[in-house]
Amino acid sequence: MRLFRWGLLVVFLTSAPQVRAGLYYSGEEIAPLPTQWRGFLIDQRLLRTLSFKPVSGTPANPLRQRYEKAVAELEKASRSRKLSADELADLGALHVRLGNLPRAIEVLRGAQREHPRHFKIASNLGTAWQLHGDLAQAEACLREAVRLAPGRLQPAEELQLKLVRLRQREARGMQDLDDLFGIRFVNDKGEYEPGRLGAEQRKKLRTDAVANVQQVALWLPADGRLLWLLGELAASHGDVRTAAAIMDGCLTEFGLRSAELRRHRRLMREAADKLAKAPPGTRKEHEGHAGSLKTRSARPLVDRLAGVALPPVRVDGINVLPWNVLAQTTLDRQFRPTFPKYLNELEGKQVTLSGFMQPLGEGLEMATFLLIEYPVGCWYCEAPDIVAMVLIEMPRGRTQRFNRDLVEVTGKLKLNATDPEDFLFAIQRATVKSAE
Repeated sequence: MRLFRWGLLVVFLTSAPQVRAGLYYSGEEIAPLPTQWRGFLIDQRLLRTLSFKPVSGTPANPLRQRYEKAVAELEKASRSRKLSADELADLGALHVRLGNLPRAIEVLRGAQREHPRHFKIASNLGTAWQLHGDLAQAEACLREAVRLAPGRLQPAEELQLKLVRLRQREARGMQDLDDLFGIRFVNDKGEYEPGRLGAEQRKKLRTDAVANVQQVALWLPADGRLLWLLGELAASHGDVRTAAAIMDGCLTEFGLRSAELRRHRRLMREAADKLAKAPPGTRKEHEGHAGSLKTRSARPLVDRLAGVALPPVRVDGINVLPWNVLAQTTLDRQFRPTFPKYLNELEGKQVTLSGFMQPLGEGLEMATFLLIEYPVGCWYCEAPDIVAMVLIEMPRGRTQRFNRDLVEVTGKLKLNATDPEDFLFAIQRATVKSAE
């Protein structure tokens, strides 16, 4: 079992000023961009699946219930008083996130008539029209949003407006790469080579390109072509493994059919596989510009509970274990952990933690499994950091059947500071129940 756990650790470890988030909903904040690819892909997928109504057998989106509650509160308030401009912008954004586009447009059009110079309303309405398929209306609203946008938000707003204008001019059904930066992703010889961007092309590429495309992709999380562009940008910084995983998702999850994408994905996958098989001492020379992207955050969605005061540790009772406490664990170059003081105080105590089950093997009846905060689609590109996984160990002779729903696990917390072949955190003699 230890060797198997170590293999998982190797896979997970070798995978690759705050502003309001995409639709300017005040209950959603974005960390400084660009953010790390893994964190971006996890949160982008959370936003994309917000509009999916729960289906039996599929994991529930942990944000959906929160957003539905916020809609209900604003709709209730609107029946007893007039909503402010910011509240109307929020209500429209929430309806967009939840896939209620006709209602979003109704709310935001009325809001714009009352507040014609309100930036968030104009931008949210433009995004709603774009997702609804009316690019002419979207272009008009986004043009106004660019005019009204605060300086720090203008580059991303301009990029979304440019995207809409490009899409207006293209033939129906096209799925080609959007030319948002006037560059070709080729080497100095004019050939497509994964992980190599020619010097002339690199000069044309804006330094904030990744940050701005990530921002627009958070506004439009169901747009697979933006994800393809991010894959090309990842490769231009030398990260061919992330690029290959992103392009895999463009074909499998988004169903893009572009022949160019299929060719790029094949070449990228070949390059990523070759890199994975290369001896450790030779990988550096194959990575090209790996590490040239300087990220500013681990993931884009800000955890609003990060600064909340923690309750005193209960010796005899059950303590709620927040995921953000686990995430405060740091690792040195030899992967030796330093646990935060509060986590050290919890060791050996009874804790409870909610999350999603991830099997360690093929069987559905499990004596041990991983618990993660959010469900993921692709383990290659969305696998949580090692500090965001907890090993769950059932009592001797007991098993737990795998399910995709949110579960609550209770048991004794064990920290691992010395054994590099095991997981950092474990909950032992665990009990598992539905968290609904």
